Amino acid sequence: MILHSKIMGEGRPLVILHGFLGSGDNWKTLGNKFVTDGFEVHLVDQRNHGKSFHSDEWNYEVMVNDLQAYCIHHSLSHISLIGHSMGGKTAMEFAVKYPEMIKKLIIADIGPKGYPSHHQDILKALGSLDFKVLKTRKKVDEVLGSYIPDVGTRQFILKNLYWESPGSLGLKINLPVLKEHISEVGKALNMGALFVGETLFVRGENSNYIEDLDELGIKRQFPKSKIETVSAAGHWLHAENPTDFYHIVINFL
Repeated sequence: MILHSKIMGEGRPLVILHGFLGSGDNWKTLGNKFVTDGFEVHLVDQRNHGKSFHSDEWNYEVMVNDLQAYCIHHSLSHISLIGHSMGGKTAMEFAVKYPEMIKKLIIADIGPKGYPSHHQDILKALGSLDFKVLKTRKKVDEVLGSYIPDVGTRQFILKNLYWESPGSLGLKINLPVLKEHISEVGKALNMGALFVGETLFVRGENSNYIEDLDELGIKRQFPKSKIETVSAAGHWLHAENPTDFYHIVINFL
């Protein structure tokens, strides 16, 4: 099966991978900006997310294989690849396994190190939703609000809602599998993993995902990398300060 995507524009291939519980749609506005710079932009939904297929198997190895199959299907080679958070881990693993397919690699607010699981509250909130009772987005938001006080996070999560049929809401994500394999999200790259191509790590000023102490480890596995910081932004840096994020990335590309 081939991953679902939205393909925009013409020119040099630029593939974008979303983070955990996200989808390619999260990147539509920035994708359109990259189109004006002469890129053919691929907003990809990773497996168990967005409109892509659901599967009981879910880890970075299969997500890397999904991306390779996607590139072959669309005759893509020598791509520029952007990955945010979970998508950044997929992108790093892909670059290590298929370095010949990468022209430039951009990793948004994630490093190669391991991260503890920290999405339990969100997954618990999503698991509490009873769509036999909840018939409007507003009602769903009210339930989520008792678990997730931050409005921005809830708006992000609500993008996973869709109408399964008239009057019946559902979730695009494969929630049972994501809950079962949540420990996969934060896994570190293998210590021996190495990618010597041009790489940009972009971090949010208010995020702690990439700290100053991480630079040595990043340089060890990505020796041709540099780290740039997006001001006034946290982990969702591309949404919180899209202007600065775009300028940093386009200058690198």
